[in-house]
Amino acid sequence: MKALVIYDSVFGNTKEVADAIGDVLKDDNESCTFSVNEIEPDKLQDLDLLIVGSPTRKFSPTPATKQFISNLERKNMRSVQIAAFDTRVDEDDINSSFLRFMLKAFGYAAKPLAKSLKRKGGTEVVQPEGFFVNDTEGPLKEGELERAAEWAKHIKEKVK
Repeated sequence: MKALVIYDSVFGNTKEVADAIGDVLKDDNESCTFSVNEIEPDKLQDLDLLIVGSPTRKFSPTPATKQFISNLERKNMRSVQIAAFDTRVDEDDINSSFLRFMLKAFGYAAKPLAKSLKRKGGTEVVQPEGFFVNDTEGPLKEGELERAAEWAKHIKEKVK
């Protein structure tokens, strides 16, 4: 199975999650983890699985992540299974009622990521997932890297 984990990261938290996911997938597969800024188009050929992650910024994926997905060629995505994740602040940790209202209205980055990947022709294998940071800049909450690894194991089982 050829799998790629592509991510953007502002403070390093999303990279940590992407690396944890990539570590699980590379055990017995042709898998790699790349930043959206370093992935080369030829790496996207003949994919079986594409996982894309982004921090939630302004209730959305980063502009670089959106651009990466925009540049994907639909013909290359037809048989690709996809999954999406984000890093986010837990709603329970947000003290502002206005920000909680905005969050309910606009959400986190993972669902729009998955929707964009499906529009490009990918087939979703699992629901989008969010991994929690302690604050805007992180660090990741305790246990999130382990949860990311478990999520990756679940994806691996679904794809085989």
